[in-house]
Amino acid sequence: MNSLRLPAWLNGMGAKGSALAAPVLIILLLAMMILPLPAFVLDLFFSFNIALSVIILLTALYTVRPLDFMAFPAILLVSTMLRLALNVASTRIVLTEGHTGGAAAGKVIEAFGHFLIGGNYTVGIVVFVILTIINFTVVTKGAGRIAEVGARFALDAMPGKQMAIDADLNAGMITEPEARKRRTEVAQEAEFYGAMDGASKYVKGDAVAGIMVTLINVIGGLIVGVVQHDMSVGDAAKTYTLLAIGDGLVAQIPSLIISIAAGMVVSRVANDQDIGGQMMGQLFAKPEVLYITGGIIAGMGLIPGMPNLVFLLLGAVLGGSGYLLAKRARAAPQREAEAAAEEAAGSAGRSGTTEAEEATWQDIMPVDTLGLEVGYRLIPLVDKAQGGELLKRIKGIRKKFAQEVGFLAPPVHIRDNLELKPSAYRITLKGVEVGSGEAINGQFLAINPGMASGTLPGQATTDPAFGLPAVWIDAGLRDEAQNLGYTVVDAGTVVATHLNHLITMHASELLGRMEVQALLDHLGKDTPKLVEDLVPKVVSLATLQKVLQNLLLEGVHIRDMRTIIETLSEHSNGTQDPGDLTALVRIALGRAIVQQLFPGTNELSVMTLDNRLERLLMQALGAGGDGTGIEPGLADTIAQQAHNAAQQQEAMGHTPVLLVPGPLRVLLSRFLRRALPQLKVLSHSEIPETKTIRVTSLVGAG
Repeated sequence: MNSLRLPAWLNGMGAKGSALAAPVLIILLLAMMILPLPAFVLDLFFSFNIALSVIILLTALYTVRPLDFMAFPAILLVSTMLRLALNVASTRIVLTEGHTGGAAAGKVIEAFGHFLIGGNYTVGIVVFVILTIINFTVVTKGAGRIAEVGARFALDAMPGKQMAIDADLNAGMITEPEARKRRTEVAQEAEFYGAMDGASKYVKGDAVAGIMVTLINVIGGLIVGVVQHDMSVGDAAKTYTLLAIGDGLVAQIPSLIISIAAGMVVSRVANDQDIGGQMMGQLFAKPEVLYITGGIIAGMGLIPGMPNLVFLLLGAVLGGSGYLLAKRARAAPQREAEAAAEEAAGSAGRSGTTEAEEATWQDIMPVDTLGLEVGYRLIPLVDKAQGGELLKRIKGIRKKFAQEVGFLAPPVHIRDNLELKPSAYRITLKGVEVGSGEAINGQFLAINPGMASGTLPGQATTDPAFGLPAVWIDAGLRDEAQNLGYTVVDAGTVVATHLNHLITMHASELLGRMEVQALLDHLGKDTPKLVEDLVPKVVSLATLQKVLQNLLLEGVHIRDMRTIIETLSEHSNGTQDPGDLTALVRIALGRAIVQQLFPGTNELSVMTLDNRLERLLMQALGAGGDGTGIEPGLADTIAQQAHNAAQQQEAMGHTPVLLVPGPLRVLLSRFLRRALPQLKVLSHSEIPETKTIRVTSLVGAG
């Protein structure tokens, strides 16, 4: 059977109807203030106003995050205008038809004026004033204050949250669209609390307007009843006061409901539960609390003169609820232990007891290219059965690395290591440790990027990836740390960022012969002839691997394999030296290299060599062939001045890049790489002609 589908024109009408809903509603509100309404229509609008307030309250209760109800400030304004329009419309009909009886202004106002307050206008005035005071002084004022403080904190925390998003993006835990979405949510959160702060002023004004409208209705009713309809003062006071109070209560009760909804939205702490789930899960979670409360209530029930039955019954209910909660809490660990024992017994049964066997070649295990070893407290981060969020992040790291660098890094083999500290981890490359650190599961690392203000209580440390000062803090201090300018990340992000940094740093060592062959096979699917003509006819697989490793060693991405292969095919007849071929490939990739170092700009701020130093180095290169003829004193001077110039470049916000003649590029790059890994050395021939060069400092000028 074919599924039922709406015609396209009907779907279009539905979309247009949603767009027209707001303008039509505003026009109706204005019409209600100007045009007289019959009593039945007024009853209909009053009933709709009450239903709307209940819908808003229930929506607020079932909202998980404040941003899930982002339209609430606008809805608050519209509902306030609806109540004021109804006040104007009801005032008109009360003053014109009130002398005919209580039903003149409709059944709703009559019901609120007679049944809810018993027809006693004195009681009605007291109830109305109490409701208005509660709404204005308690609920609305508190919600407005919370929204004001929340808006201020949200704005103060924006830089820290943005940096945390950038850290997750750089670590490969999220994609660029997800990062844009999270940045939008951060901005929307600040806008939401600011809008709620402003919208709460409408509710305050509505409460004041309700008192004034009710007072005006009473005075105006007395004048109209006595002067125009020849009613006695007592009859006019009773009739018009009841109608005015009924009108005021009809408006104030929905206003109070919506004010409570506003307080619920801005005062809750966001998590994965709605407000009802939070309250029930936290207020009635501890049996000790119920025991003590039940005992106190039962004790009050034993006092003579108290409503003994009610207090004793309530005390028994609280005590029984505490007993059931305690029983359930005691049974939970036993059930978990039984399940663990059954699983362990099954594993033992499968393995059995076997006699010691002779050693074989199968006992020799290959060394993992990439390894991650964790202490036992970090096992939940890498255990798939316990969520294992670090596993997902490592997948994201490998995917991001492949997209940016140009080849697929080997998989990361993860294992626990009881020899490590409980919260420690170490990262190995071909069985050798290349990095280690500590990540406290359940806490957050607050990293000072250099502009944080204030200190935080916790365990002082350094960021394992970049060596920045940091401190491990409890989860409750996360917002405070972000407000102070710290970048706050969890334990899994710390490990993932460190792993991503080391993978990028050691990319050349990760590109083995198998990875190069897999890269050629992947490229050969689209351009098979290009690959066939290169390997092994023009260059060997080993030479290609060495050229690619040389590029990766200096941070050059190899995504543009087509240009690399075409350059090698063009120049391989003249030389087979990997160093010479690398220099030629770098020239061909010059535009990509410059864009990687200077994204989005045509002016390149670089350092360069002093003319005298340049001549000395050219002479040393000619004498030693590979630069070994550089005097030790001159080498120290070059390293020191390059270090100072690089710091000056970074202080000005520029990437430290040294521009040198082509023959000196390899020499200086190899010489400065160990002392200044962040410094990039380019040759003049690698700069595209469309770029402008601005020299910021000279190395060797002092």
